[in-house]
Amino acid sequence: MGVFVFLPLVLPLTAWPIARLAEEHLHPRTATRLLTAVAAVMALCSTVCLALVMVVGTAQLPGNPLPDGWSDPEVRAAVPYDEVVGKAAIPALCAVVLASARALWRHGRVRRRAHRALEGLPGTAVAVLPDDVPYAYALPGGRRDRVVVSRALLDRLEPSERRALFAHERAHLTARHHRFLLAVRLAALANPFLRPLRTAVAYTAERWADEAAARAVGDRRAVATAIGKAALVSRGGPVATLAGLAAPGPVPRRVAALLGPAPAARTWPSLFTSVGLAAWAAAAGAAASAMSSANAAVTMFLILRAATPL
Repeated sequence: MGVFVFLPLVLPLTAWPIARLAEEHLHPRTATRLLTAVAAVMALCSTVCLALVMVVGTAQLPGNPLPDGWSDPEVRAAVPYDEVVGKAAIPALCAVVLASARALWRHGRVRRRAHRALEGLPGTAVAVLPDDVPYAYALPGGRRDRVVVSRALLDRLEPSERRALFAHERAHLTARHHRFLLAVRLAALANPFLRPLRTAVAYTAERWADEAAARAVGDRRAVATAIGKAALVSRGGPVATLAGLAAPGPVPRRVAALLGPAPAARTWPSLFTSVGLAAWAAAAGAAASAMSSANAAVTMFLILRAATPL
């Protein structure tokens, strides 16, 4: 395997340029899908390689249940600096697993609590809660997807702004934005180098819903005004993976984008542009990461198979 086993751990750096450029130059729908796919592939590959390195480190520990042949010098020679990185990979992978499990548990817990809070209310697509705290968010799952909004927020919006609010939240549910947000959150936990992509997807998912709401109500300014008002008074959704109108982030950039023309719906940027070069670099990095992890996995499998006594 050599140093190729470490490449997926650092190749996410190739995706940094596309994180910001995609926000500014790609359609939000394209940017969200592209960045989520790149983040998911790179996170999976880096986790696989971290697990392969951990096998070498675990096999060196006394009393481990692995075959004795897995700790032979021929096996350790497949990983450079095996004595250091092999043992360091053990707590690193444990931290990734625990952090990911905690994020999934918290996501599920918040969704269950949110659905329980709606029990006894009419099963309509919009649930209006008599709460003095302004908030609105899209709640997927349960018997049906629902938009949850407090009376305090509705009282602060004009009728056209309310229509923009509901259109925005319905766009989150229709496009299943919570899945994109959860995927990039887990990816960033698996590899901290992917955090810029998580931040970018949180923004582009909101921009995607902004544009969908603007098309639905036919008034970009009303959507921009609703976002601005909600951001001033709202505290957003209950968890980062549940999208909402006033989600944390660069709200002034969203408002400015809505006050301008609608973005062009291109599926892939031209190669002869800065965003095109960054997109191809990120795609190449993801492909190299996949090939490196596949090569390391196959090589490690063959080595461990040869070292395992019959």
